[in-house]
Amino acid sequence: MIDPESAWHDSYRHPTRWDSAFPPLSMTDLFDGATSRGGDAPLIDFLGRHYSYAETRDGANRVAAGLKALGYGPGDRIGLFLPNVPHYAAAYYGILKLGATVVNFSPLYTAAELEHQVADSDTKLLFTLSASALLPTALKVLNESRLERLVVGSVAGALPTAKSVLYRLFKRSEVTKRPDDPRIIAFSRLIANDGACPSPTIDPMQDVALIQYTGGTTGTPKGAMLTHQNLSANARQVMALDPHPDMHDRILGVLPLFHVFANTCVLNRTVLNGGCIVMLPRFEAGQVLAAIDRTKATALPGVPTMYQALLDHPKIGATDFSSLRVCISGGAPLPAELKAKFEAATGATVVEGYGLSESSGVISANPYEGEGKSGTIGQPIPGTRVRLVDKGDPSQPAPEGEPGEILVSGPQVMKGYWNHPEADVEVFVTDAQGGRWLRTGDVGTIDSDGFIKIVDRLKDMIAVSGFKVFPSQVEAVLHHHPAVKEAMVIGLPDPYRGEHPRAYVTLNDGAAATADELRDWLNPQLGRHERVDQVVIRLTMPKTMIGKLSRKDLVAEVMAEASHS
Repeated sequence: MIDPESAWHDSYRHPTRWDSAFPPLSMTDLFDGATSRGGDAPLIDFLGRHYSYAETRDGANRVAAGLKALGYGPGDRIGLFLPNVPHYAAAYYGILKLGATVVNFSPLYTAAELEHQVADSDTKLLFTLSASALLPTALKVLNESRLERLVVGSVAGALPTAKSVLYRLFKRSEVTKRPDDPRIIAFSRLIANDGACPSPTIDPMQDVALIQYTGGTTGTPKGAMLTHQNLSANARQVMALDPHPDMHDRILGVLPLFHVFANTCVLNRTVLNGGCIVMLPRFEAGQVLAAIDRTKATALPGVPTMYQALLDHPKIGATDFSSLRVCISGGAPLPAELKAKFEAATGATVVEGYGLSESSGVISANPYEGEGKSGTIGQPIPGTRVRLVDKGDPSQPAPEGEPGEILVSGPQVMKGYWNHPEADVEVFVTDAQGGRWLRTGDVGTIDSDGFIKIVDRLKDMIAVSGFKVFPSQVEAVLHHHPAVKEAMVIGLPDPYRGEHPRAYVTLNDGAAATADELRDWLNPQLGRHERVDQVVIRLTMPKTMIGKLSRKDLVAEVMAEASHS
C-alpha cells in the first residue's frame, strides 16, 4: 500500500487542473444531448457524403431497436469488426443505448485472433461489412465459436451515389456475397424499424460501456472494462484541452475507431463538441492529403508513422495545411526530428500526448497553444494525477533524481480487466486513503512544471551485466543521424552479459549509409553497456494495427531467424 504522506517529490498536481469536476455521465446521455443540439449539422463526412447529427441519432435508435427485437439487452457483449465507416457510429451508440457493452475488434485480425477475443468476451453478435477483407473471417468465427449472429453492412450503401455506383462496378472483387443463413442479417434489415427503444437505466460509474482489448505488446491481450463514466469523462477531459472549443472543428478521422485513441479523441470528443468527423476507411497518405485540402480539416490526430508517411508523399508540398489548428500525436513516442520536419513542411503544430487502453485513451498532453516541451508527453490532463514509484517496488516512491514507474489516477481509469481479477491485483496499487492508482508499466520523469518524459517500458529494458539499458535512449541518438528514418533497439541473449543491445533501422530515401558506418557513428555516443553489437538495416519495420513500430514482433522475427540459422 502506498503512503500519500510520503515524499512524492516528483508527483504532479496542478492546483486548478486536479480540481476540475467531471460528474457522472452516461454515454447515452452524452450522445443524446449532443445529437439534440447538433440537429441537421454534419457529424460525419464519409468521402463526400454527409450524415447529420439527427440522422446518426436515428440510426443509433434503429440499431438499438433492432437488437432488442432479436432478444439482446443490457449487459450483452456485442462486437464491432469494422473499419472507419458510418455503420460504426450508428452501431456503437446503438449498442450503448440498448444498455449493452461494445467490444472493439481490429478489422486486421486473423480468424484465430478474432475467435479468441470473441470467446474471451463472450460476444453474442458481431457487426461487420461485406468486404472480402472482413466477411470471410467473420463467417469462419461464426461457424467455429459461440458467436450467435452477424450483422453485415455494405460500404457501397454508405457512399455518395456516384461513388456507390462506381464501387459496385469496379470493386466487386473486394466484396463477398452475404450467405443465405438465418444467423446473418443485413444491416439495412436490422434498422428497418421505427427506432422506438426506451433506454434502460444506466449506472455510469459501474456499467461497462466498452471492452477494449490491450495491444498485447507484453503478452496475451486483455479486455479493459471501460465504464460509461470512464469514456464520458475522458471525452470531456480532452475537450477541456481545446483553447477554442467554440470554433467549429472538422477532425480528420483516419485513425482506426476500434483503437482507444480514436474512440476518445476522434469519435466521443467530436460528438460532444458538435464537430464533424471527416471519416476515411483506411490510412492512405494521398487520400489524407486530399481530404485536408477538400474539407479544410482543423485537426489531425495520428501516430508518428502516419506523419512520416505524409512527409514522404510527393503531394505534401502542394497541400494547403493552413486550416489545421492542431495535429495530435499519440500511440508511440514522437521523435523530435520528425516533429520538426513535419512542422517545417506543413506549418502545422504537432502536439504530443499519451494514454493507454486502460485509461480510456488519454492521460497527458502538451498544450495546443503556448509553450509545450518537445520530447515530453505533456502534463496530466484535467482531473488526472500522476506520480512516480520505484521501478522494483510500486509501494515506494521513486528515488530522488531517478526515473520511476508512472502511476495514474483519474475518472478515466478503467474498472478492471474482463475476467482477469489476478491481473487487476498486479496493475492496481492502493494508497492509504483507499485510492486506486494504475500502474502504466512505463518509466519516466516529471519536471518542476509537471511535464512528463517517458524513458521506456519496464518490460523493454535490456539487462546488460547488471546494468539497465533503455532502448528509447539509444533510439533517440540514432534519430539524430540524417540517414535514419525509423529505429528500434532490442535485447538479445548473451551468454556472458545476459543480454546485449542490437539496433534495427530503416533509411530515408536516397540515404547511402552502411550498417557498419551507423554502428561506428552510434557507439562512441553511448555508455559502454549501451553500445550495440550491430546496426541492422531493414527495408521495413514490423508495425502494429494502427501503424506503431512493434518491438514485440521485431523480437519474434529476429528470434525465429536465429533458431533457423
